[in-house]
Amino acid sequence: MLYASTKSTLKQDFGSGQIKEEIHATVPVDVTLHGYELHKRAVKAPAPLTSQEEERAELRKFESSGQCQISIDTRTQTLSGVAFPLLPDAESSVHKLIKAKYNYVQFRIDLQEETINLVQSGEVTLKQLPSMIPTDSARYHLFNFRHEFEGKIIDSVVFIYSMPGYSLPIKERMLYSSCKAPLLENLHHLGLTIDKKLEIDSGSELTEEFLLEELHPKKTAERPKFDKPKGPPNRGAKRITKPQATPQS
Repeated sequence: MLYASTKSTLKQDFGSGQIKEEIHATVPVDVTLHGYELHKRAVKAPAPLTSQEEERAELRKFESSGQCQISIDTRTQTLSGVAFPLLPDAESSVHKLIKAKYNYVQFRIDLQEETINLVQSGEVTLKQLPSMIPTDSARYHLFNFRHEFEGKIIDSVVFIYSMPGYSLPIKERMLYSSCKAPLLENLHHLGLTIDKKLEIDSGSELTEEFLLEELHPKKTAERPKFDKPKGPPNRGAKRITKPQATPQS
């Protein structure tokens, strides 16, 4: 404590302009040539970044490299994202979902061709749905969730965007995020009504309780309203009294 408090005084007495570098040493090896070389490398090393800061840095590097230029032959850029075209078999699967020929469709982005392709479609039970979510790549899913609510059988089409964390390349994460809104708009133009949009990290989230809560959130109980207490009853008009004159002596 004493050494730390007198350090600045010693530097001033010696002459701060003469000191070119400062090293904090805790063991003898820190003041050897090898220790000094390690210190110089540590000074030049970049500051540690969080995962979000690393992703932003990678995104800036990706954008500046010119790899994200828009090609008018394969895609269009909109205000809300990048619109990749749905391939014909993918569009056909959407129409079949609308006609209830099956209840599940999965899409993926072809990063090379810059298109949205059909991965698979068919009948999938709610129990099977979590296993349809890949753990090593992003996907878009459509699932027609048939369920009972308040005594009625309801079909609700759920759009699911699955992204398994930050382990995927930055280009894949960026494109799936950018293509989502234009894809939803395209699905709307094809005549599909989507009742709920979800974003998940893992298929384990897709339980019946989770879907029901997302589609039919429980209403919070309303607090009972209490009447404000009434004021005192009207006692009639206020009387105006004249101040009494004080007698003069």
